[in-house]
Amino acid sequence: MRIDIDSYREVLDTLTRNKSRSILTGFGVFWGVFMLVTLMGGGAGLKELLEQNFSGFSTNAAMVWAQPTSKAYKGFRKGRMWTMDYNDVARIRRSVPELDVVTPLLFSNGSIACFGDRKATVGVSGAMPDYRYVNEPKMYYGRYLDEADIREHRKVCVIQKKTYKELFPNGGDPCGQRIRIDNIYYQIVGVDYNVSQSMSFGGDAGTNVVLPLTFMQQAYNRGNAVDMIAVIGRKGVVMSSITDRIRETVARAHTVDPTDEQGAMVFNTEVLFQLLDNLFRGVNFLIWLVGLGTLLAGSIGVSNIMMVTVRERTTEIGIRRAIGATPRVILGQIISESVVLTLVAGMSGILFSVFILQMLELANTEDGILAAHFQVGFWTAIFCAFLVSAMGIIAGLAPAARAMSIKPVDAMRDE
Repeated sequence: MRIDIDSYREVLDTLTRNKSRSILTGFGVFWGVFMLVTLMGGGAGLKELLEQNFSGFSTNAAMVWAQPTSKAYKGFRKGRMWTMDYNDVARIRRSVPELDVVTPLLFSNGSIACFGDRKATVGVSGAMPDYRYVNEPKMYYGRYLDEADIREHRKVCVIQKKTYKELFPNGGDPCGQRIRIDNIYYQIVGVDYNVSQSMSFGGDAGTNVVLPLTFMQQAYNRGNAVDMIAVIGRKGVVMSSITDRIRETVARAHTVDPTDEQGAMVFNTEVLFQLLDNLFRGVNFLIWLVGLGTLLAGSIGVSNIMMVTVRERTTEIGIRRAIGATPRVILGQIISESVVLTLVAGMSGILFSVFILQMLELANTEDGILAAHFQVGFWTAIFCAFLVSAMGIIAGLAPAARAMSIKPVDAMRDE
């Protein structure tokens, strides 16, 4: 049988052209799946990193501190400076019985901690042992402050991660060692690895040194003053329902307008955590919107390339119909090709996105500790694969309907 070289070249050009279009269309699906999975994994990792900024901090807490007044009250002018004192702790406990923990805090920033020839800039905080319930420490070495430290006014301290690494670059347990801060020597009793950043009140995150509050009152000549009071509500108590009472209790004792929200500041962490949840609901919605939109665009491309393929294979389909192929067989063939094209491209996108997310995890690993998980779950990946398959079926319906409508006579006439 003689082979028509021109016809052979025409068929080869058609196959090559279809192959190029298939690769280009598959790239659209690949990119859509890659975007969806990468955004999902990246969003989960970003949320975990952001949550670490509030790591260990109570979700049912509030902070109270004094600021210049924003309202004139009982003959006192607007902008008056005032300070809280230790008696406010007892006042709040009496007036707001819904609170489980009421603990005072003192702060001093810009101090220098020295150990041998090494120095570190630190913030100094004075706290009570029950502050651990407000902002839970992660003790890497040693212990947190206890009642004996408070009762005996001990010269002890708990240092945080960044200060520990600056003063003890070789590692090891520093408990028992003495460091000098503002010409006073303190014995280290613990190392706190809490990575909370947004809730750091005593200086930069990781640089705080915690002292017994009673000793700090004497060492820094603070008398009965208190810089901040941290409170935690009892189980089931909504903090936003009692913040006004907390403000009024402190404000009235210091002749400040009880409605002055700027003068007597009450920071409710419940509102902050709700804001964080709402933020990531919006982020997740945006991720799915962008990912599914990109997938839909890829699926439309698959449908178009399959439509072109059906048009170019009109004669082949007509001949198959003529020799007995049923519409169901033609339907299955076209949809199968569509599903295979989308599934191969989709699985490639999933694998590539998992690789990129793994690189992000490695980049966020410190001292062998993973900072956040930038990965999607197994069942999420399976769901994405089924989603791609479903879109492949949908994308193949229109081309398959056209293929089934081809009549053998019309196909031969086109030939």
